[in-house]
Amino acid sequence: MTRVVIVGAGLGGLQLAMHLRKAGFQVVIVDKNNYNQFPPLIYQVASAGLEPSSISFPLRRIFQGYKNYFFRMAEVREIDVKEKAIRTTVGTIHYNYLVLAMGATTNFFGNEDVERHALPMKTVEDAMALRNHVLLALERAETEENAEKRQKFMNFVIVGGGPSGVEIAGALAEMKKGIVPKDYPDLADRMHIYLLNSGQRLLKAMDPASSARAERDLKKMGVHVRNGWRVTGYKDNVVSVGNGETIESATVIWVSGIKANAIGGVPEEAVGHAGRLLTDRFNRVKGMDDVFAIGDQCLVEGDPDWPLGHPQLAQVAMQQADNVARNLIRKERGEEMVPFTYKDLGTMATIGRKRAVAEIGRAKFGGLSAWMLWLVVHLRSILGVKNKFIVLLNWMWNYFNYKQSLRLILRPRQRPLEE
Repeated sequence: MTRVVIVGAGLGGLQLAMHLRKAGFQVVIVDKNNYNQFPPLIYQVASAGLEPSSISFPLRRIFQGYKNYFFRMAEVREIDVKEKAIRTTVGTIHYNYLVLAMGATTNFFGNEDVERHALPMKTVEDAMALRNHVLLALERAETEENAEKRQKFMNFVIVGGGPSGVEIAGALAEMKKGIVPKDYPDLADRMHIYLLNSGQRLLKAMDPASSARAERDLKKMGVHVRNGWRVTGYKDNVVSVGNGETIESATVIWVSGIKANAIGGVPEEAVGHAGRLLTDRFNRVKGMDDVFAIGDQCLVEGDPDWPLGHPQLAQVAMQQADNVARNLIRKERGEEMVPFTYKDLGTMATIGRKRAVAEIGRAKFGGLSAWMLWLVVHLRSILGVKNKFIVLLNWMWNYFNYKQSLRLILRPRQRPLEE
């Protein structure tokens, strides 16, 4: 039986696996986590709006009852193209076809101080750490008698003006308005949220009108938006900016860029900008046989409509997964493969309660209608009926009374398994 090995069980990898369920392949899914996470809502976990389990789903449960489906929780070290195998932390796994869907990680652009001290927001684990950090900062500020030190804990700096930056800024602004005055009445007027953007406008992938609306809404919510501020360092609780400005803060959230997760055994000529693997229009990795890459990890060359590669969005990964799945089936049948063509379904970003911006085709709108559309689209995309129901209830509850019930500081201790 032909074996398809999928490395990475994010939105793209999982979509591919589900598409192949009835295609007659043996499918092996390899991921360092035993769950699938829903990246668009990670910021809500970070801001204590949702539980981690609401946007995560156990992988083994998804494929219960499917014959010839296997999951291995492991980290992949390298590809051995001669043996057609991958080396992992649990041993060697051979393949007939290999699909890399390992996604991306936070890009600190070589700034070691920033990497050491700032907080990323790319995974559920990152979000849980960030939630703890934000709540701890508020607790420290509550008991700090020195005014200057207290303000350090009350200044929250977000670096990056893309959707993630805008969304976490809006979430913290809502926390400032609805939670802090009730839980920390002495700190109600002391919390400051700074959104530092190296570009000249927020949401640069969207229309300037959408960018302007997002900035206007954030400012109404009390966020200090600073365009043209490129962060050059973060050390000793001081954020340094290229224009000479500084901000003292104990909490810096870094959502300024991403880079593809790396894997050994890939030819040097196949690695492009920000570590993305260069592929042809069929998502085949350059210089490799029977190895494909999809999603944030790949950069498709040769598409005249996207000369610099497709945007690193969930919908791109899922569409590529569908196309690769169909092509693998065609390949087994001896039929010609079909090149990938991206269909842009639109872009959205939420800013806060009843605030969002959306671009669907030629339509560009914001406000309540965009926010409602954002809710519906993301609710549909979450795995599991229970998860959808819990998320909907959380959103409804928070909409009417601002009383998130998840403001717990949890610091689990993990004992390593003995060999």
